[in-house]
Amino acid sequence: MAGLCVRSVLVTGANRGIGLGLVRQFLQMPNPPEWVFAACRDPKGQRAQELQNLASRHPNLVITPLDVTDPTSIKAAAARVEEQLGGSGLNLLINNAAIAKMSTLDGETLENMIQVYTTNTAGPLLLGQAFLPLLKKAAQGSPGSELSCSKAAIVNMSSSAGSIASPSGWDQMQVVSYRCSKAALNMLTKCQSLGYREHGILCVALHPGWVQTEMGRSTGDTPPVTVDDSVQGMLKVLSSLSEKDTSTFLDWKGNVLPW
Repeated sequence: MAGLCVRSVLVTGANRGIGLGLVRQFLQMPNPPEWVFAACRDPKGQRAQELQNLASRHPNLVITPLDVTDPTSIKAAAARVEEQLGGSGLNLLINNAAIAKMSTLDGETLENMIQVYTTNTAGPLLLGQAFLPLLKKAAQGSPGSELSCSKAAIVNMSSSAGSIASPSGWDQMQVVSYRCSKAALNMLTKCQSLGYREHGILCVALHPGWVQTEMGRSTGDTPPVTVDDSVQGMLKVLSSLSEKDTSTFLDWKGNVLPW
């Protein structure tokens, strides 16, 4: 992770699972970011207790209220972050917040599709729009023209379940609404990479692996990858990304996944 040097990062869904793991790893870096914005829906709730404990020990950790399904909440979060940054930009936006509804193909519903798509796909779209001015400012303030996560980047947490070419785990978990939302998120990543490249912003879709989180265990099986291993792997991947990697779909080990 020596190559990843960011002044500021925002992680959505930061109160548990992979999001909380990312926050922990950023804080433990030899040269941690000046600001780590940990965004979640209910910062004062019981499910954010671990995040609150971390914030009490790390003055550079700012817990930020954010509901990724609510445009008003997203705009308010962007305004808070801008105020906290005091004129500097946001280097790294990690769209991690996501939900899954356990259902079969025959049992999938309109309600599930809309709710999951709103959180997993529309949320990252709106966050990209809201934080674009701060990402542009970070890119403009970084030396050199090469794209990198240390300069300015949007990282969309995707899943191999969203791969159309080789959808994995169908026998264990059909979750059609989740799969569709992640396939759409991959396309959003491609669109963002095309639209934001001129502003110096790298965009990538990242599969964290089958991780030992609440969502990962929902099949009843124990996933093979720990949160720490996944997060450390992803941060290593992010530290190595350059111009040639924008718009790609990678896993936590840096392997290219099929769309």
